[in-house]
Amino acid sequence: MKFSVPDMSCGHCVAAIETAITSFEPAAIVICDLENRTVTVDGPKNPEVVEKTLREVGYETAQLAVS
Repeated sequence: MKFSVPDMSCGHCVAAIETAITSFEPAAIVICDLENRTVTVDGPKNPEVVEKTLREVGYETAQLAVS
């Protein structure tokens, strides 16, 4: 799944996002692309859970694609 995360702007943001997602899905593979401000997640089956998690840690998001 790929998400737009427009407020992701630094390494701290990347760490916060990776920690938040892997806290509920430890086996998830999280790839953060700072240049394009996207997050790709391989693991969880429910995109709504990823979106909710990102919002809970302070990042607005929109799903771009399901892989």
